[in-house]
Amino acid sequence: MKRVIITGPTGAIGIALIQKLINENTQVTAVCRAGSQRIKRIPLNPLVKIVECSLAEICNLPKLLNEKYDVFYHFGWDGTFGNSRNNMHAQNLNVKYTLDAVEIASELGCHTFIGAGSQAEYGRFEGKLNDKSPTNPENGYGIAKLCAGQMSRILCKQKNMKHIWTRILSVYGPFDGDKTMIMSTIDKLLNHEKPEFTKGEQKWDYLYSEDAALAMYLLGEKGIDGKIYCIGGGVVRPLYEYIEMIRDNIDKNAELGLGDIPYGEKQVMYLCADISDLKEDVGFLPEYSFQNGIIKTIEWYKQNK
Repeated sequence: MKRVIITGPTGAIGIALIQKLINENTQVTAVCRAGSQRIKRIPLNPLVKIVECSLAEICNLPKLLNEKYDVFYHFGWDGTFGNSRNNMHAQNLNVKYTLDAVEIASELGCHTFIGAGSQAEYGRFEGKLNDKSPTNPENGYGIAKLCAGQMSRILCKQKNMKHIWTRILSVYGPFDGDKTMIMSTIDKLLNHEKPEFTKGEQKWDYLYSEDAALAMYLLGEKGIDGKIYCIGGGVVRPLYEYIEMIRDNIDKNAELGLGDIPYGEKQVMYLCADISDLKEDVGFLPEYSFQNGIIKTIEWYKQNK
């Protein structure tokens, strides 16, 4: 890859991927929502160009760019938290924006389109997740992600572009959302507040953002057309163990409210990625343990919040 374009580049994975691409001497165009305060997160580097353009106006991108590109990473998505996940009209628009992104990728000369799907496409499933696991999404967000992946695959074939769809599990690290379990726990503990949790018996698979970026980079280089790859670490541990590790790296004496809140009606109790295809196809292996990744995340949070 010599030149790539990324929508939705200001989250944990997007920023980590931009830094990885800089390290690999790859030119990056980061497409951001106009006026977004998060633009300042993007590394300042001669290899990085920032273009302000909302998802609703993504069809205007060819007018704003005069280069050809190799790979199009589509991370942009509206409505990823809370009640917005079941805003059906808004989620349906995300499917349209994904198809718009494919059209633009083709117009810009890309040979590969990589989309960011979600574990929400599976719903609840007891077992390691891969491309053959049954999909039974239980909210509008998961349904729209599944649809976007399926429809963009067909459109990419029509455009003679390689299509790679990823289903991302739980990624954490610098620039992660404030409402995630990891970041909200770090925030409360650093502010000497007691965080509240379920009993934390869920078995979860967490992946550090730099490892997620490595997987995305390798898929851009060597991913196989038409395949679906789950992005995760491939191992699980009870959620309460992650929570205790966060606590122990901030204040070993801090009180944790494990069991203070009930499980949700549709609580996912097991979440683990089967990363065998990532290993075999592109040579991906996570480089960070949770302990190492959480130390880096806590230090980043202290310096930036």
